[in-house]
Amino acid sequence: MTGSEASPSFRLAYVPGVTPAKWVRIWNERLPDVPLHLVQVSAAEASGVLRDGGADAGLLRLPTDRTDLSAIPLYTETTVVVVPKDHLVAAADEVTTEDLADDIVLHPLDDTLDWEHPPGRPAIERPATTKDAVELVAAGVGLLVVPQSLARLHHRKDLTYRPVTGTPESRVALSWREDRTTDLVDDFIGIVRGRTVNSTRGRRAAAPAEVQRSRAGTGGARRQPAAGKPKPASSGKGVRRGSGAPKAVKRGKRGKPRR
Repeated sequence: MTGSEASPSFRLAYVPGVTPAKWVRIWNERLPDVPLHLVQVSAAEASGVLRDGGADAGLLRLPTDRTDLSAIPLYTETTVVVVPKDHLVAAADEVTTEDLADDIVLHPLDDTLDWEHPPGRPAIERPATTKDAVELVAAGVGLLVVPQSLARLHHRKDLTYRPVTGTPESRVALSWREDRTTDLVDDFIGIVRGRTVNSTRGRRAAAPAEVQRSRAGTGGARRQPAAGKPKPASSGKGVRRGSGAPKAVKRGKRGKPRR
């Protein structure tokens, strides 16, 4: 690490379609004394926000300009095509780019897919945003190919989507400035990488509530025998079992029988 916490809070930028709720919840459990503030940014401005210090770290889409930025890829999204519900594509479970060759496929200016050759026929004009493109699909102007999370984000009842193969995939990554790898940034890296609270790589002790859950998951403390409870009597030699008090059996000395 090249720095330490300069402020008592942590700012996390995220692009549309990315849902950081799970990681935010874990952060609040482990670092309840450090508020986490979410900063929503567009995909195009995400790297600039990190460079300008507008956020301590960010969840963005690759590829992006990674000059002076570190990045950890987290997951890859399925690419889908958004179509009206009465479109022929809606009857298929999955389509290819060749299936879209005769359709107008919209290519918004904020497109997050790294196209070499977009599928279908180009529209006369590119929509400004993905949201605008979805509205055009609903109006019957064309189709739209996007990461699945964006199709869910802009969901409409009159539209549906299907997976499409032969297209670029969107990779979501955690990114931050290389020269600002603070302790708090390292804490968040540990959370997204799934480090446990007792990990040897972690710096911070677990919060009391989380420690209790950890103990509960391992069965808690060992049970101790109840105090004052008598131990069961062991059966000794020469003791008869039966009703009443046990009587000792007299044993005679071995020797010659009396005459």
